[in-house]
Amino acid sequence: MSIKISRRDFLKGTAAGAMGLAVTGLLGKEVPAYAEEAPVLTPQEAIARLNPQDYDYRSRDTDLSHVFSPWKLGPLEIKHRMVKSAAGSDTGRNPEEWLHYYEDFAKGGVDMIWIEDFVDLYDNFPNTRRPSRDTVPFRELADRIHALGGHVGYQLSTMSFNSHDMTLDDVHMLQADFIGAAVYLQSQGLDAVEINAAGNNVGQTFFSRLRNTREDEYGPQSFENRARFVTEIVEGIKEKCGKDFVVQVLMNVIEEDDQNMGDSSLATTVEESCVFAKLLEAAGADSLHLRLGPIGRHICQFASELYFTGYGIEGTNGYGAQFDFSRHWQGKLVANHSGCGLLLNIVQEVKQAVSIPCGGVTYMDPAHAPKMFDDAIAEGKLDFMMMTRSLCCEPEYVNKLREFRYDEIAPCTRCLHCHFDYDEDGNTYEHCRVNVATQRAWREVMPEGPIPLPADGEKKVMVVGGGPGGMEAARIAAERGYDVTLYEKKGFLGGLLPFASVIKGPHENLEDFLAYLKRQQEIKGVKVVTGKEVDADFIKAEAPDVVILAVGGLRDTLGLESTAGTKVMPIESVMKADLVGQEVTIVGGSCQAVDMAQFLNAHGKHVTIVSPDPKDKLDKGQSSWVKTFTLPMLYSRGTRLWPNAKIKAVGDGTVTIGSEAGVDVTIACDTVIEAMDMLPNKALAEGLDGIEVYCVGDCEKPWNIAEAVTAGNLTARKI
Repeated sequence: MSIKISRRDFLKGTAAGAMGLAVTGLLGKEVPAYAEEAPVLTPQEAIARLNPQDYDYRSRDTDLSHVFSPWKLGPLEIKHRMVKSAAGSDTGRNPEEWLHYYEDFAKGGVDMIWIEDFVDLYDNFPNTRRPSRDTVPFRELADRIHALGGHVGYQLSTMSFNSHDMTLDDVHMLQADFIGAAVYLQSQGLDAVEINAAGNNVGQTFFSRLRNTREDEYGPQSFENRARFVTEIVEGIKEKCGKDFVVQVLMNVIEEDDQNMGDSSLATTVEESCVFAKLLEAAGADSLHLRLGPIGRHICQFASELYFTGYGIEGTNGYGAQFDFSRHWQGKLVANHSGCGLLLNIVQEVKQAVSIPCGGVTYMDPAHAPKMFDDAIAEGKLDFMMMTRSLCCEPEYVNKLREFRYDEIAPCTRCLHCHFDYDEDGNTYEHCRVNVATQRAWREVMPEGPIPLPADGEKKVMVVGGGPGGMEAARIAAERGYDVTLYEKKGFLGGLLPFASVIKGPHENLEDFLAYLKRQQEIKGVKVVTGKEVDADFIKAEAPDVVILAVGGLRDTLGLESTAGTKVMPIESVMKADLVGQEVTIVGGSCQAVDMAQFLNAHGKHVTIVSPDPKDKLDKGQSSWVKTFTLPMLYSRGTRLWPNAKIKAVGDGTVTIGSEAGVDVTIACDTVIEAMDMLPNKALAEGLDGIEVYCVGDCEKPWNIAEAVTAGNLTARKI
């Protein structure tokens, strides 16, 4: 059973109520025709309508012949259009992990792999905080990837310089460093280098009229001057390494000021980028990697779909305001597919200006929208798609896609736990929600690598609970060779995933994730029993060797009763916005509470959050980047947070809040939603003496989807 409310249906509903007749104002003037048709909307509803989304773009009606067509990258013959972009420098701490990280992409079918810059390769401006080139096995990696029929390149970058701070000698020495690094990498067997001249990298500071204030031949006085720093590097590499050594340039293709929204007179336009593209081609560049150029949010260079995170706030800039995609970014973004294929039309403009291949980045995911991307290549919108997160979630992505095994591809849920995230204690904690092995394999918790070790003898494993943690535990235990049965008391699998999908909306692909986990039970041979509530007597009767309890957490309650004017209800019962009133108070500070607030805000509700935690703990369990974008919009839309507070009384249409200031505050409230932190739920384990029992996920330690999946995976590996 799955209850769904589509964003499209919601938007249709808010469009109702348009005035059909012209009205006359106080001065007898007729209202303009456009005003006659304008619907009457609350501010919250107006925000939700600003950038309407179309979710009918995911057709699989294609043979993917264009996605899997060959192309030429300089002299290199590339078999298909999916390219691993340069990301994964954190793997360099362990040479074994680093080698396997990139090699596994080649094994999974990726033909062109780019390595992120993380090594000290420069002679004039060394970076001693990075590993020495002598400690990194470039030659071995190149040999491994070549043996698998693939190709490998390295991205060269530096954020340590700005164009206006550099002397002319500095400019020439840094150019020499780029060229020297390319020569070294070629000597190690690599096929290519990419010059990162985007974002906060030094090349972009020369391209940009906003950042380049020089008065010499590298200044902003002409396109040739602005491009000269990069074009001379390209020319130097070609001179030293030969024309067959590939040079790709990464650049901002279009810019907009996030923080000072609309103040973009010095931002680079698509038309300017077309001029740069021609100059780079003339200098010898073999291809162009084009990405968004947000001036105030570097993360959105490569994770631009963060602009679409949060229910009903598409266009959020992370500063409490909202882009109008019909006007900002020159109105050129593909901005109605939740960030998918965002740059397709812009890449096409640049591609039409040059004869070298042009590719784009940001949720270029043909498994997510097969026909859209196949058609895009067929129509000449781009030549290749730069990808990382989708491939990290599913290293076998290309092989599975080639065989149309869509439901076997672990989907990226765009949660951004993988990039500069933090745990509950504020420590850096970067991991994939979907693929537990990413950023864990070959490390202390998973020294065996991503593939779990075979079963140690025969064991009968019982998994109790069919949420994401239970399904992941069952998947891994069965993959190892154990006899696994999964029991779920509801009539369907998923735990809270179906609920989360409704409240979060389709942006995080949670329906896809659930479909993947369910398919894995079939593939791995897990016996699934739904509609069965398991107790201690049943477990003892079945006599399993191992029991993994993934029964979810317990929801705490306020212990307060509904009144005639204010109803009190648990968060899980709110599957539709019309189940609550207009003045809603959510009690709790977790990501579940905040997601519910976003959902209700988008439906025009007035939302207040009362949290027992301090302000800096609000939205705990959410990734740090998602919080960065959703919380400012939450506040700007009028949601009031009362931290370190509690509900003291429920009145008739009001609630009284005990605030951290030491005074009580009474506000209008017709609905109280209990969204307090979940509590552990290990009672079943206490009655199973003599049986090997593990508790995972919210059952053991309530937190979020990522931790539940992780606990299920790691537990199943150790039985």
